[in-house]
Amino acid sequence: MSLKYRMPVDFANVCRRLLLQTREMVERGVFEFFKGEEVTVIDLMRHGEPVGGELIRGHRDDPLSQTGWKQMWAAAQDSRPWQRIITSPLTRCANFALELGREMKIPVLQEGRLREIGFGEWEGVDLATLYRRCPKAVNRFWADPEHNPPPGGEYFPSFQARVSAALDGIIHDFEGEHVLVVCHGAVIRMIIALVLGMPTDRLFRLEVPYAAVSRILVERSVPRLSFHCGSCWPAVG
Repeated sequence: MSLKYRMPVDFANVCRRLLLQTREMVERGVFEFFKGEEVTVIDLMRHGEPVGGELIRGHRDDPLSQTGWKQMWAAAQDSRPWQRIITSPLTRCANFALELGREMKIPVLQEGRLREIGFGEWEGVDLATLYRRCPKAVNRFWADPEHNPPPGGEYFPSFQARVSAALDGIIHDFEGEHVLVVCHGAVIRMIIALVLGMPTDRLFRLEVPYAAVSRILVERSVPRLSFHCGSCWPAVG
């Protein structure tokens, strides 16, 4: 004899009501957590080698060398997932960003708060010469830039504040987008330090080579470091 189970009518009606109520709650956003949220992806690319080779550069505005152009095109050669580019106004960043934006047909914004930290009297001096002149001052700066700035250099808390404001603006204004930020070594170090809560005396323990790419993911307003000096690919989303 074949027996078939029949759900009690009252219990079936309760299930139907629960399903309808759940659907209404999702539509109203009550279960927003389970619906997911768009992730903001911020790729940080340092500029390539500038004309003049290895010098201390902050606000000094040298353009890219031929090698620098090749480095940056190599970093951006494969899949290009970006929806916009935000760049430091200094030419070693902005010239490439504008060219890439034209090729990709995406908007390019210049953000003054992303310019490199100012090195004062050290600007334009190669590191070997600087170490011969003032080795203790240079070592103190690398070890603790906040309390040992170069003579005439940018006030470190001001640098930290402007980079933090730039990052907050990008996160707020371009939520859910995949953005390329073309900027400088100290700026990238500061952004990563802000994301990770690193003390500033550890800033220059981060290596940032020419044309290196790091990625910040932002979800539910919480940024996290996805990778440092890695590959842009595959894209997220």
